[in-house]
Amino acid sequence: MPELPEVHALAVDLESRLAGRRIDRLDVLAFHALKTFDPPVSAVAGQTVHRVGRHGKWLEIVLGDQQAQLHLVIHLSLAGWIRWRDKAPSGMPSRKSPIAARLVLEDGTGLDITEAGTRKALALHIVRDPAEVPGIAKLGPDALEVDEAGFAEILKSAGRARIKNVLKTQGNIAGIGNAYSDEILHAAKMSPFQPANMEPEDVARLYTVMRQTLLQAMARAEGHSASELKREKKTALRVHGRFGEPCPECGEAIKQVVYSGSSFQYCPVCQNEGKSFSDRGMDRLF
Repeated sequence: MPELPEVHALAVDLESRLAGRRIDRLDVLAFHALKTFDPPVSAVAGQTVHRVGRHGKWLEIVLGDQQAQLHLVIHLSLAGWIRWRDKAPSGMPSRKSPIAARLVLEDGTGLDITEAGTRKALALHIVRDPAEVPGIAKLGPDALEVDEAGFAEILKSAGRARIKNVLKTQGNIAGIGNAYSDEILHAAKMSPFQPANMEPEDVARLYTVMRQTLLQAMARAEGHSASELKREKKTALRVHGRFGEPCPECGEAIKQVVYSGSSFQYCPVCQNEGKSFSDRGMDRLF
């Protein structure tokens, strides 16, 4: 799933391509993806793209002028992505196509919004105010906008909840998902299971590492086109998705825990005094 650094880079790339250009139409091909009905899809036609931005992991394409704006808000979820199309489309895609929606500009160029796999969770909202999108209305402060005092209060309020879950819950802090929470906790040398309500010096260390990790990832991602961002993210990750590979800090094999259809990776030496966490999937295997 694209997280804050990739969605930021997508917004920068798409704004350079879309800002100031008029839209011919929006074709919604996977109707389960469209979560709103008023304004209708037809309201997008003829609108000029004002800017492209983000709210946490949500991408926002702002249409029209300051007096009468529409917002096309996109959540790419686990398997969604955006592809730039340099040529006018030749006919409509087949029903088996991964294209969920197609934004067509007046010259035929535009965006294909795709979703792979069978788990369909991509979401498109056409709204007059992004706060009308429930997922945006519930967001906590952005991970790069919250100050250390606010961050400390979030952790204190979470009590004994696991820090891994607190970091990736969007209602606490917006923008961090499964991958960057792994990266942040590894860089901070902190257990994913540590209670969120921690000592002030641990809060300060985690806050500093969170910002450094996200800013470095943003710097790497910015300037890449949408087609390059997935590969850039994957190659830059040091722990997440590296199960069985040596830890870049100590050389110990990276371990993982699988749960509820998801997983996280960690270094037992750097993050848990050399001890591995129980993993129900592996435990059953053995």
